[in-house]
Amino acid sequence: MKTAIRKHAGHFAAVIGLALVAALVGGYIMHNQRMRFPWEGKPFELQAAFSTAQAVTPGQGQTVRVSGVRVGDITKVGLKDGHAVVTLALDPEYKDLVHTNATALLRPKTGLKDMFIELDPGTDKAPLATRGWTLPVSNTLPDVNPDEILASLDSDTRDYLTLLVDGAGRGLKGRGNDLREVFRRFEPTHRDLARVNSLVARRHQNLSRLVHSLGDLNDELAGKSDDLAALVDSSSAVFRSFASEQANVTRAVGDLPGALRQTTDTLGRVQKFAETLRPAAVHLQPALKALNRANGAVQPFAKEAAPIVQSQIRPFVRDARPVVRSTTKPADELAAATPDLTSSFTVLNHLFNLAGYNPNGREDPSKDGREEGYLFWIAWLQHNGAALFSTSDANGPFRPVTLGGTCSVLKSITSENPPLNQTLLPALTDPKICGTN
Repeated sequence: MKTAIRKHAGHFAAVIGLALVAALVGGYIMHNQRMRFPWEGKPFELQAAFSTAQAVTPGQGQTVRVSGVRVGDITKVGLKDGHAVVTLALDPEYKDLVHTNATALLRPKTGLKDMFIELDPGTDKAPLATRGWTLPVSNTLPDVNPDEILASLDSDTRDYLTLLVDGAGRGLKGRGNDLREVFRRFEPTHRDLARVNSLVARRHQNLSRLVHSLGDLNDELAGKSDDLAALVDSSSAVFRSFASEQANVTRAVGDLPGALRQTTDTLGRVQKFAETLRPAAVHLQPALKALNRANGAVQPFAKEAAPIVQSQIRPFVRDARPVVRSTTKPADELAAATPDLTSSFTVLNHLFNLAGYNPNGREDPSKDGREEGYLFWIAWLQHNGAALFSTSDANGPFRPVTLGGTCSVLKSITSENPPLNQTLLPALTDPKICGTN
């Protein structure tokens, strides 16, 4: 044996090399066919229940994906309680990926029904799924075949759809290049729509709440048919009114450019105000920051004033309400008389101005020829009046009166007037004045 190997060493090395190459190629093929080797980690298995698992064939390279990235394979399909149960073998590094609020969609990868499962792992609001956990059928959706869509249509709709497809085929006959160009031009739109869909997918909970709220709104509107009919009638009347004002609306639209130009000019002027307002606002910031301290300083006063307002001011206001209400009529009458009072006080103001006017009021009072005003002479009038009525008694001032007559006549007059009798009788009985008569 050794002799034969030594004699045919080149051929033996070639055979060994071919065997190694065959082993490497076989290993590469089996690895790409997703065959798990004994030294690899045990996969993390989960199950997903579908209403139907048509075209799902384990061992044919059908994968499990998350956002287009392969995370595992489909290894088994079974039947349980009338539902298809698909076993998902996830790679060990993804064992902490799936939560119990996950969802799964069964989708074709090609037109030949090469299926894969698109898995949404869920959110952190739900706990992590354990090994062997089954995704409920309420969280899964199977693939929808075109015949199922057609079967849900009525005969008229199917006929219209047939006409549409037939017409599209005739219209696109010989224009495949044009259609390809159209699809190529739609590529940016498709890219933007994909971005929008990815953002919407992140907000599926908000969308779910929105759909639920819209359902509640529709249910509420369903019980308000009469109100909706009244709304439609009112809207119709409003639109008819708008239609009748077509000329005015046209004129308003014609005036709109001028209004916009004026608005632009006004905004340009407002910019100067804004430039002035900014420094003012900056200077106000310290005052605004000091408001908290001011409020804190006011709190003791507010706490002290609260009982006073509650026990004194509030009862006073409550008791004063009838009085305030009773002043309504006098206030109305006073308001009616106010114009006349205004005229009267205006005349009085002129009178006082006339009385207080002094033509030479700014000259030196010591100079001769000074012309005084009415107030000066009114003071002199009071002075002269006091001199004129300087005689007074307990009954007040009176002018001096001179009575003339004989003693007998004066005695007769005083006897008829007791006040004069008490005053003049001592003088009339004095022998030095009237003698001995």
